[in-house]
Amino acid sequence: MVPTIPGLRFTIVDVRCKDKSGRQFIVEMQMLWTDSFQSRVLLNASKAYETIGKRQTFHLLQPVYALSLVNQNYVLDSDRYFHHYQIVAVNEPDLQIKGLEFIFIELQKVKALSLKEKAPGRLWLLFLSESEQLIEQFSIDWKKYPEIWEAMELLKETSYTKEELESHGRYWDSVSAQKSFIADSLRKGFQQGLEEGKVEGRVVGRVVGREEGREKGIEETQEKTVLRAFQKGMCIEEISGITELSVEEVKTILLKNSLL
Repeated sequence: MVPTIPGLRFTIVDVRCKDKSGRQFIVEMQMLWTDSFQSRVLLNASKAYETIGKRQTFHLLQPVYALSLVNQNYVLDSDRYFHHYQIVAVNEPDLQIKGLEFIFIELQKVKALSLKEKAPGRLWLLFLSESEQLIEQFSIDWKKYPEIWEAMELLKETSYTKEELESHGRYWDSVSAQKSFIADSLRKGFQQGLEEGKVEGRVVGRVVGREEGREKGIEETQEKTVLRAFQKGMCIEEISGITELSVEEVKTILLKNSLL
């Protein structure tokens, strides 16, 4: 985070994200707990909170959540691993000043968690604390959690030999090339179908109205393209990209044809 005044100290955080509403999330990974780490988390969150333009008003400030994943216990007299801090009134804790919140998670305590409740958040914490033994140690169908499964696959790459990594790269290059070929083919087919739809629309339009016929032809072409792309294994987002339909419109077509 670059300082607003040149010459002042700048700070670097592990991950800084924004959601669609503008809220910021600062994520820090820390092996050892120190008082200076706690102070740095406070400083970084405060700096993130102040990021509005010179001429913008203060009501535009968006909340900042600082999430710190610590590999050492710092609350020694408690079994709780999740510590959520807010700015509250000393004698009236229900009164809160909103804007900054801090979450510290002690990963060493996470290892003792029961897996009876397979909530995604709990599984993510398990991944962070026991990543090397995950697949062998726990009888979980990790493919049901695609984001965690992807993280596992990425983690595997760090242990590849040079030859394995090159082979892995060639495989995914071929997959990308095949997807590009399919997408280009479908896009050309879509454009051709679009022109045919316009022609069909003009013909039908002489009888029942030009605009109605043109729209009908385009809709039929879009539907055929969506179905072909889905049957070739393309995901909904990719289909949306080549047809210029929204994700919801693609889902509607697939539901109509009993494919979802």
